[in-house]
Amino acid sequence: MDGPRLRRILHYLKPHRRIVLMGAVSLVVVNLLGVSLPLIVRNAVDALHDGFALSDVLQKAGLIIALATVMGLVRLWSRILVFGVGRQVEADLKQRIFDHLLLQEPGWVQSTGSGEVISRATSDVENVRRLLGFAVLSLTNTALAYALTLPAMLAIDPLLTLAAVGLYPLMLLVVRLFGGRMMKQQRRQQEALAQLSDLIQEDLSGIGAIKIYGQELMEQEAFEGRNRLYRDAALKLGRTRATLFPLLEGIASVSLLLLLAIGSGQIESGRLTIGDLVALILFVERLVFPTALLGFTLNSFQTGQVSLDRIEALLQRQSLVESPPEPIAPVEPARGVVEARGLTVRYPGAARPSLDGLSFRIEAGELVAVVGPVGCGKTTLARALGRMVVVDPGQLFFDGIDITRLALEDLRRQVALVPQEGFLFTASLADNLRYGDPGAPIERVEKASRQARLEADVKGFPDGYATLVGERGITLSGGQRQRTALGRALLVEAPLLVLDDALASVDNNTAAGILAEIRQQRSRSVLMISHQLSAAAACDRILVLEEGRLVQEGHHRDLLTVAGPYRRLWEREQAERLQAA
Repeated sequence: MDGPRLRRILHYLKPHRRIVLMGAVSLVVVNLLGVSLPLIVRNAVDALHDGFALSDVLQKAGLIIALATVMGLVRLWSRILVFGVGRQVEADLKQRIFDHLLLQEPGWVQSTGSGEVISRATSDVENVRRLLGFAVLSLTNTALAYALTLPAMLAIDPLLTLAAVGLYPLMLLVVRLFGGRMMKQQRRQQEALAQLSDLIQEDLSGIGAIKIYGQELMEQEAFEGRNRLYRDAALKLGRTRATLFPLLEGIASVSLLLLLAIGSGQIESGRLTIGDLVALILFVERLVFPTALLGFTLNSFQTGQVSLDRIEALLQRQSLVESPPEPIAPVEPARGVVEARGLTVRYPGAARPSLDGLSFRIEAGELVAVVGPVGCGKTTLARALGRMVVVDPGQLFFDGIDITRLALEDLRRQVALVPQEGFLFTASLADNLRYGDPGAPIERVEKASRQARLEADVKGFPDGYATLVGERGITLSGGQRQRTALGRALLVEAPLLVLDDALASVDNNTAAGILAEIRQQRSRSVLMISHQLSAAAACDRILVLEEGRLVQEGHHRDLLTVAGPYRRLWEREQAERLQAA
């Protein structure tokens, strides 16, 4: 093992060095007792000659029982200590990873994939726990067992010692060969189980679509296929285990037979006592388990180091969006004035910028719409206002302050962003509405619900605001989910409200009522991104984007008088309405 990895392992163990030291001392005591017991048994056996006293035998038997009991208790204590360190490191690591993930920008999490991130936070952390718990304990115990047992065996008879342990390297080799295969098979079994679980979760989420299209048979066949893969993987792993352990027992038995065959000759020649042979047998049996376990330990050690590298790479990843070292305090009271000066945003690896030199200003209390074709940068603009993407200094200002000079917490307290796909948590409707302010009283929850035109729907729910919203809001319709997400944003009363096509699943009358409610307050600025130009027409001003650039700006009536992108979009929408009618 190289120096950097060893230093990392010691770094994780350092906060628990006292417990690790206590565990190491306990292991030393266990192994000293483990060496002492065969020697005491040897003396007891050699003392069994004509005229021996029963009291002496009982005294030695009592001593052996007492020492064995103490050894068992100390061994149990050592495992509790060392395994406890592994569990504590596991808990600390999971907390560190979770805290670190919350600091990353959303784009990185989405591009990396939730499955990969979850794998590092679960299976990789578990491998590290085995490394720092099971592997450290086993390696230390094996080293102590050999360091203390071999000298005692060699002192009794060097030839018999070499004959007894000569096959142990073969045992280690077998474990290494089979252990690697078992790890691969176990990984395949876990992957097959994960695929099976994914299919179950997906089918339960989409049970309605399955029944509507009558695809129960197809899903049954898909499940049968994945279930068969899991079964085959589990059987292969079971066969490997069923082969390995009898093989290890066979090698240990051959070693014991060699010891008995050679030892009986030594006894006959008078070079060895019966007690010496019994002690050697006990010593050999004592080394079987640590030797067999060593192969598994080395595999776990290697796997743990790889997982440690993956976790370190994750923890060392710095977010592209961070609070400045010396943030500026926001303006109080906030007004919600937004100004862009040549705003340009380019995603990593993109051929062209998503936003290219945007310049505009939104006054306090103004309702501004952003329209344009798909892929023109509307959503990127919404994310830029909340610094969900990288924004260069000097390009975007909130109440006259460069947003890159504001702490992320302060900025996001001033901006309420409602995405098109409003994410809902598995909690009550009230808790989803008050997510931005968990301590908000029910009166504020009800007010936000009325503003989002959700109140009538809530009255139809069996438990009202206490109704449990299913996973990702599956128990609600698309419009209800959007209005719940909108109500959540309205409840926090941020001075800037950004609606990223947040009314797409809401009917026109309801959307008009929501916009009228927001306009009536005039207590916040609103940037509304929409594909519905009829909704945009009611706004104070419209920004028209095309390929990331601001190509038109003005009121609906004024934009219709000019031949350009907005009028083309408007005419296309009206034509589609006529066709639909």
